[in-house]
Amino acid sequence: MRALQSVKEYNELKNNEKTIFLFTAGWCPDCRVIEPILPEIEDKYPEYTFVEINRDEFMELAGENDIYGIPSFLAFNKGVEVGRFVSKDRKTKEEIISFIDGFAKV
Repeated sequence: MRALQSVKEYNELKNNEKTIFLFTAGWCPDCRVIEPILPEIEDKYPEYTFVEINRDEFMELAGENDIYGIPSFLAFNKGVEVGRFVSKDRKTKEEIISFIDGFAKV
């Protein structure tokens, strides 16, 4: 999963592509737990671009998107938010797949 480099990149991806953003941080133990399963999830949904956003580096984006717990996921399709899986709770592989299936298979 590639890391977000700038707010400009965020806006371009959000507005022009099918993108799933993962808000995370290096110190977050629940974020580290899901890291090993993310490549498999990315492979399952090739139509989406997956981008990791370091919450500590992009606090303004986290605030604008009401991200107050991590790991959290936001999904956009050409500027429209199509999915939100936001909480401070640990996520399982099954929960993440179920979340994505809720909008990706429509």
